[in-house]
Amino acid sequence: MKDLLKDLDKAFENRIRLGIMSALVVNDSLDFNALKDLLGVTDGNLASHLKSLEKSDYVQFKKEFLDRKPNTSYYATERGIAAFKKHIGAIEQLLNQ
Repeated sequence: MKDLLKDLDKAFENRIRLGIMSALVVNDSLDFNALKDLLGVTDGNLASHLKSLEKSDYVQFKKEFLDRKPNTSYYATERGIAAFKKHIGAIEQLLNQ
């Protein structure tokens, strides 16, 4: 059991960060408002969790203008996808014991 626990990533212990990664792993990218609506969180709450995932190099962003309005899209990095899959795999193994 101790071996399984080492594969759990502290970055994904929070439900919002887990939700962000879940959404970004199955989508190429999502903009800030789409993530906010999907997760039902406030701007500040989402921004702080995204920043945390950015610091871990699990998420990156791209800023652009759409119809003269700023738009920020987020996507999971290869490192983030690998860490997330490892985390989910450890949970699945724990459940199957």
